[in-house]
Amino acid sequence: MNLIYGIKDKPKFGQMLIFAFQQVLAILAATIAVPAIIGNGMSQAAALFGAGVGTIVYQLFTKFKSPVFLGSSFAFLGSMGAAFAGAASAAAGFAGILLGAVFAGLVYVVIAIVVKLVGVNWINKLMPPVVIGPTVAIIGLSLAGNAVGDLTTGRVAGCSPYVALICGIVTLFAIILFSVYGKKMAKLIPFVLGILVGYVVAAIFTVIGNATGNDALKVIDFAAFNNMKIFAVPEFTFVEAFKGFKEIDGTYIATVAVAYIPVAFVVFAEHIADHKNLSSIIGSDLLEEPGLHRTLLGDGVGSIAGAFFGGCPNTTYGESVGCVAITRNASVVTITTAAILCMIISFFGPFITFLASIPNCVMGGVCMTLYGFIAVSGLKMIQKVDLGASKNLFVVAVILIAGIGGLSLTFGKVTLTSIACALILGIIVNLVVSKAKED
Repeated sequence: MNLIYGIKDKPKFGQMLIFAFQQVLAILAATIAVPAIIGNGMSQAAALFGAGVGTIVYQLFTKFKSPVFLGSSFAFLGSMGAAFAGAASAAAGFAGILLGAVFAGLVYVVIAIVVKLVGVNWINKLMPPVVIGPTVAIIGLSLAGNAVGDLTTGRVAGCSPYVALICGIVTLFAIILFSVYGKKMAKLIPFVLGILVGYVVAAIFTVIGNATGNDALKVIDFAAFNNMKIFAVPEFTFVEAFKGFKEIDGTYIATVAVAYIPVAFVVFAEHIADHKNLSSIIGSDLLEEPGLHRTLLGDGVGSIAGAFFGGCPNTTYGESVGCVAITRNASVVTITTAAILCMIISFFGPFITFLASIPNCVMGGVCMTLYGFIAVSGLKMIQKVDLGASKNLFVVAVILIAGIGGLSLTFGKVTLTSIACALILGIIVNLVVSKAKED
């Protein structure tokens, strides 16, 4: 891809702040959704701060050579739920999710040591383009339902799905038009401009709805701004966790370890796919430079550091990768600035409240482009693969159908996601047919 800003490029300060804010908008919804789903007093502001910390740790380990943002991982939802469910108190639950993040991070550290000793050639042989390409496509396609579902949902319960759809479609086309026809700066910040356009349309509908008493037109819940604090220190996880460590025992620690460690191996596969995808976008193999061992260490230690503050183990974000692809801005300085912005914003109520008030339908319009670009990036990886050969066709077909069909397996409290199942099945099929002669 013809990048406007490469990895080492540094945009002007004012532009960089806007580019960084765009990255924040891209990763926001998913990052704060995890603590909202888990509940139990977890803080969305703390999760945002933790994502910023985790990303900076990742950048330090990768020597600022990989434009990746780390955010709250959905893969660990079941693990976090198990940690709270088996805890004697809420404080013990916080201690459990912090311990779990340490266990998951250590898995990455161990794998990183193995990779450092034996290299990455075995990964390239195990996951050639015919395997990794459709897997990356599945990452985007598997999220399609979320994007479409958000398109018809507002922040107010009685909002008409048709009104929400209008806001979402307006956002979608605003992003497309700014990205395709925009001049200079507008072309580089289509998400910021698209979200603002969608928010304004949603606000107009909401104002009319409030004036006429018509709940169907109310898209944004402005009541969230009523009790808003200007400045507040996020409720960091370690504060409660330190109170709960005295309440946990060996049995509970073993329960947490069993809940977290297997999932870390699943997320490892997604780590590979995201970095392969980003490598194809920026035209530089991140598994070679800065090296898979460094990206794994950054992800693992970053997850521990992020969970220390926010409670959520972190993972590489497809939304961030999609933002890089669409804007053609791979500047690591932009990603690092976005991480710092997340940390600063988490202390200011107006920013947190405004970001949290962005309607689902507006973010749905954003995610249609982000997830779509992830899928397309995966398909581009197999452009040079000979799909006329039956052995290649079977590998791609199996991965696509398993992933789109939602094949997942659950073993106790551990769930292999559809992406993980599709990847594993694709690797097995590829190993079986790889020795076959060409058609």
